[in-house]
Amino acid sequence: MTTKTPRDDLSLVFARVNGMLLSEETVEHAVGLLAQAAKCAVPRAIGAGVSLISSAGRRVSAGSTDSVVRKADDLQYSTGEGPCLSAWASHVTVNVNDVRSDRRWPDWSAAVVELPVRSVLSTPLEHRASIVGAMKVYSSAEQAFTLESARLLTMFAGPAAALLAHVQTSDFPERLGESITDAMSQRDMINIAKGVLMDQRGFDKNAAALYLIQVARSDGLTVRETAERIIAARRPQGSERS
Repeated sequence: MTTKTPRDDLSLVFARVNGMLLSEETVEHAVGLLAQAAKCAVPRAIGAGVSLISSAGRRVSAGSTDSVVRKADDLQYSTGEGPCLSAWASHVTVNVNDVRSDRRWPDWSAAVVELPVRSVLSTPLEHRASIVGAMKVYSSAEQAFTLESARLLTMFAGPAAALLAHVQTSDFPERLGESITDAMSQRDMINIAKGVLMDQRGFDKNAAALYLIQVARSDGLTVRETAERIIAARRPQGSERS
């Protein structure tokens, strides 16, 4: 039996989102509503998120239903890989049946396995041949998403992309500028720390990323905080000034 979301329900969702866009004119609020609607639209989804791309071409996760989604998304940005980024880059829907056995993004899979996430479905937000972002849903069950799930998410993503493209005016980078800067800074910091570990310990890229994650968990810190410590510890050796 095929699970189907009534078109009338989707129409009500978009009517609400469109009304909020007109009255609030807030990108962050709009993508938050769209993320919540996507979670409700796709069966077996426990959370959803919408990632936008700024006019400068930088990635930032701008809307999510809960902290699990935010963490899973942040890990994609910090490792520079994952299903959302792949959907974004390839312009096709990406389905992950089980993050524990999927080998396409080793750094991200190793990091996200600690979260209550097993399946992921991500689709690009495309408007007039331009990719404005990606929408994704997460599930705690293995093989949660089917071809029907992908059809629903894709059907949902089309109008969502049109709405988001409409609100990505010239002030969009300013609205999210601080978030973008933080995201890019975090990614750069982590990449530098990986380089330090590769130089000091002879790790390859994947081993350095795993070590960074393990130390962060052991010390009860974020990956960025751990990266900052590693970089700070290196500086006295390589950049002493008299």
